[in-house]
Amino acid sequence: MAVMPLFLLVAGSAAVAGLARRTPVPAPLLLVAAGLAASFVPGIPDYTLDPHIVLPLVLPPLLHTAALDSSYLDLRANLRPVALLSVGYVLFATLAVGYLAHLVIPGLPLTVALVLGAVVAPPDAVAATAIARRLGLPHRITTILQGESLFNDATAITAYKVLLAAALGVGATWGDGIKEFAIASLGGIGIGVVLMVPLHWLRVRLRESALLENTLSLLIPFFAYAAAEQLHASGVLAVVVVGLYLGHRSWQVDFETRLQEEAVWKVVSFVLESAVFALIGLQLRVVLRGLGEFGAAQALWYAAVMFLAVVLARFVWVFPATYLPRALSARIRVREPGTNWKSPVVVGWAGMRGVVSLAIAFSLPSTVPGGGSFPARNLVLFLTFTTVIATLVIQGLTLPPLIRALKLPGPDPHRETLAEAQAQNEASRAAEERLEELLGDERNALPEPLADRLRTIMERRRNAVWERLGAVNEVTGESADETYRRLAREMIETERRVFVQLRDTGRIDDEMLRTLLRRLDLEEAAAYREEAS
Repeated sequence: MAVMPLFLLVAGSAAVAGLARRTPVPAPLLLVAAGLAASFVPGIPDYTLDPHIVLPLVLPPLLHTAALDSSYLDLRANLRPVALLSVGYVLFATLAVGYLAHLVIPGLPLTVALVLGAVVAPPDAVAATAIARRLGLPHRITTILQGESLFNDATAITAYKVLLAAALGVGATWGDGIKEFAIASLGGIGIGVVLMVPLHWLRVRLRESALLENTLSLLIPFFAYAAAEQLHASGVLAVVVVGLYLGHRSWQVDFETRLQEEAVWKVVSFVLESAVFALIGLQLRVVLRGLGEFGAAQALWYAAVMFLAVVLARFVWVFPATYLPRALSARIRVREPGTNWKSPVVVGWAGMRGVVSLAIAFSLPSTVPGGGSFPARNLVLFLTFTTVIATLVIQGLTLPPLIRALKLPGPDPHRETLAEAQAQNEASRAAEERLEELLGDERNALPEPLADRLRTIMERRRNAVWERLGAVNEVTGESADETYRRLAREMIETERRVFVQLRDTGRIDDEMLRTLLRRLDLEEAAAYREEAS
């Protein structure tokens, strides 16, 4: 791709994503709409979605970022529903949607129809989880949707490879397909397990260089994906396993690395997600051009059937997967007492498809062994595109009002703040005991004002969370802690202006200015993170 079209894609999608923050429409939906509109503008270049770029170069960093931000403990606690969705549902949707396509579309071979089923089977939870967080869905539902999105791509890609081999006449039996599926899945997990410990060890040993650690962090998802794919295992699973482990152990990495890494991955994720959803909309012209012998009315009828099949298949799976385990196991009923019909409705409707489905579809070969054309390839592309667009637009736009109408209880801010305050109190008490122990050693002797300053900082940290539970200022509506942080930021900004003035008058040089500003930036970043939490 030429440089200017790539620049326009990244800059335009970033601008639309930034605009979306000022609207009630989730960014993925606005980006898709912008891409659809742009595809009709004369002079816009063809942005063909290349699977050789999306799968090895775009998917790994997005999965790695999501894994780093996920909770290993929460996923382990919800392993059953996550596995039922990310593995069970994807395989069920592949068979159900594929077989229906075979019945509805005349002349479509069953193997090709099953390939179509595998292509449209995996939901992309980026939009759904963004909506869930913004509207305050119960934490468990958000965790399940996140966990599904981490693992379902691996299931779909592996199923697609097996079914494509059968469609091309390469795969021999269902037994061979199941064997290949098991090898790819277990192999991906195994490679991730093998890589995660030495990669974390290396990150910890690079403690002296945050730049090297962040460079390694950027390379890790690509390395894990490539290593697994080279051994014919699932690169997606390898990336997810490594990302979950590194995220769980991130507290052992140097603080400067964590600050830089979080900022770097936020930028990478923002740019890639924005470009990817814009690319989805921009595929319209490419897909319509290749529709070929199928008439518009006929193709749209098939598209409507596929959309309904995808939606219904998810509900057909989600409700039994929610209630059957509870009916069969008293242990599950005790562990999950709050489950009601509202939760599976939200999970069932949060089945928007995304770029992985399109990337898989575009990877379909044009010909089969022997030289003939791949059966109905253009129709498969069209149906994948329409299913992705329909689920993003219809389900994406109606999910927020559905969540509001169901009135699901979200997280309790008061309870969460209380838990945070109790945790901070225990940590501060332990830190104070350690401080007194250290000060008792003559090697750590400090002037009393400096020792008191350390005690004051710890006391302030302990009281900050409790103050958020206290009374608010009648004039500003702020708690005492919020007022404290606002005043602290004002003081930092005043210091920053003075430092710049001193540089401008020649009393300090630029190198000293950068050192002083970095110190202030770290203090302000700490204050901002406290406020954001």
